[in-house]
Amino acid sequence: MNIQLFRPHYEVEDCLNEIRTSLQTGWTGYGPKSIQFEKEWCEFTGLPHAHFLNSNTSGLHLALRILKQSERWSEKSEIITTPLTFVATNQTILYENLTPVFADIDSYLCLDPSSVKRLINCNTRALIFVGIGGNFGQFDEIVDICRNNGIILILDAAHMAGSRFNGRHAGFGADVTVFSFQSVKNLPTADSGMICFSNQELDKYARKLSWMGIDKTTFERANSDKPYNNNYRVEEIGFKYHGNDIMASIALVQLQNLNSGNAERRRIAADYSEQLTDVEGIKVIQSAPSCQSSQHLFQIRVKNRDSLISFLNKKGISTGIHYHNNLDYSIFSSFEKHADATHSREICREILSLPLFLGMSSSQVIEICDQVKNWRKCFHSPQ
Repeated sequence: MNIQLFRPHYEVEDCLNEIRTSLQTGWTGYGPKSIQFEKEWCEFTGLPHAHFLNSNTSGLHLALRILKQSERWSEKSEIITTPLTFVATNQTILYENLTPVFADIDSYLCLDPSSVKRLINCNTRALIFVGIGGNFGQFDEIVDICRNNGIILILDAAHMAGSRFNGRHAGFGADVTVFSFQSVKNLPTADSGMICFSNQELDKYARKLSWMGIDKTTFERANSDKPYNNNYRVEEIGFKYHGNDIMASIALVQLQNLNSGNAERRRIAADYSEQLTDVEGIKVIQSAPSCQSSQHLFQIRVKNRDSLISFLNKKGISTGIHYHNNLDYSIFSSFEKHADATHSREICREILSLPLFLGMSSSQVIEICDQVKNWRKCFHSPQ
């Protein structure tokens, strides 16, 4: 038996047909497929703006760079964030020489509103909310806190493609939302992302900064009513962060199957929950009320996690840790004195992701759960 943690699914022929069109037309960089995907993403999510990028990480950096410049943040400006996330979330704060302030997390593994309130001060400028596994946690309370305190809300929605809260897609209530379409996400390409500002001017600014600060894309200059314009303006330092039409071709196909794929993920998670909810020593991480999660992950909490990982690996079952406590990394250790993250330290020692992918059979779920139960019996049996 060999059960992977993730196994991305592609409609291969459909993807190849879309890619073939790009190759035949010669537009493989940021062009018509990228623009089409942006339009379809806005229609799918209901968000007003979307700009296709090469990664979620690029989007988070762009968001902070643009907000820092437009809001005129100082070097003392603080960004409230979570210690339970992939390091890219918090490294982008350091890119801009801003100060990450780590709040605690709740039972949903998302930011705890009570901890956030304790950390707000005169230097607080923004908050990054991470929807771990597609979960919204107590997002509505976080929105209220940000609005009542004049704090900009950035939603790191790397796991939230297709997640909905009270019927609305992830992104509503946030000032800027950043999605991931990396190779193992729910809408997998090879690697790409999307930045969605609520403000039209900031959306325009993102488009310029993502193309080296150039005021017009190559596609715009090639498809205007006038002959190709070799002249353009560069008024500030930008980045090579925009997406390309090869990734957009794959994304357009994957988008058609996102809702059905997420529904399948939720069914698999329900099967897991049915098997594991009453197992002593195993705590299943639940979705928040009114949250229709993308179910990017199925996570449990368990003591002696390393023992379970080793046991399952010997049975051919892969597992994952999403994520290690960022405060344990040396690049963030100096910020611990300002952190309010006692609960997260305990949780980060216990969380474990079990295999979840499209096409996973009920028998595979049962086998994994049986092995978890066997581990419980072996680990706790009298010697």
